[in-house]
Amino acid sequence: MQQALGIFSETAHDTQMKQTPPDTLEISAILADSGLSSLTGQILGRMGSLIVRIADNPETIRIAQKLRYDVFYTELGAQKSQNTVLEERDSDHYDAICDHLVVYDTSIAGDEAAQLVGTYRLMRSDMITEGRSFYSAGEYEINKLTARKPHLQFLELGRSCVKPEYRSKRTVELLWQGIWSYCRQHKIEVMFGCASFHGTVPEAHAVPLSFLQHNCRADAEWDVRALEQHYRSMDIVPQEAINPKVALFSMPPLIKGYLRLGAMIGDGAVVDHQFGTTDVLIILPVERISSRYINYYGAEADRFV
Repeated sequence: MQQALGIFSETAHDTQMKQTPPDTLEISAILADSGLSSLTGQILGRMGSLIVRIADNPETIRIAQKLRYDVFYTELGAQKSQNTVLEERDSDHYDAICDHLVVYDTSIAGDEAAQLVGTYRLMRSDMITEGRSFYSAGEYEINKLTARKPHLQFLELGRSCVKPEYRSKRTVELLWQGIWSYCRQHKIEVMFGCASFHGTVPEAHAVPLSFLQHNCRADAEWDVRALEQHYRSMDIVPQEAINPKVALFSMPPLIKGYLRLGAMIGDGAVVDHQFGTTDVLIILPVERISSRYINYYGAEADRFV
């Protein structure tokens, strides 16, 4: 989940992969492949003048990459590679095989670039070909979890960002409306991804990280550990010394949102020096999502799927 902070947050860690942005022709070829979402281009949610759908052409993906650049690099100060500077886009080889959820404000006068205000990158188990893995596998032992549950359809949520003026509950709900429509269509059973705290010193977030460690850790069936070379303990403050209200207040909104849905947290934090974040792993089996959220988002999803 997470490079952008504020409402949405996702981190990047595979620096080598980031050096080679996907070619537009490659994206075009992938989009033409029947293996991608049957929802491509279809509206998955609407709230007032805002709509959410799946990108259906290379130019839309390029606009989403430009938004990611503006948030991750210009606003939040991520370290830029030479290609990133030249392209002014946040891109990597995953973009060509993933679906891209995009939010538009149709009340804005102008072209698609002016109207696109938010994006989320979606990668399903059945998009992974031989020799590839999920993006989060660069930080966590994701492959061990998917190997334990080969019969389940996993969905990795990542590269989430929204323009500052649209970071509101309304936009969050619309994005989740789109994600839930997508999950219904593709029979997703587990969602996961990285979510971030700003900064590369885990101790600066001692209270919320320790709260997650003591109260929100995944059980043995779903647990995923950070790769040994990246592992940082989240057990910094004793449980009896933690004020839950303070911990939740100081937690990024995205992480709080996942916790409300029923998410669990993986074992260990990871420092991402390129993007200046401290990451935690979110694991959300669909069966754990609270029924009131299923009823709420499901009712909206039925209008669009």
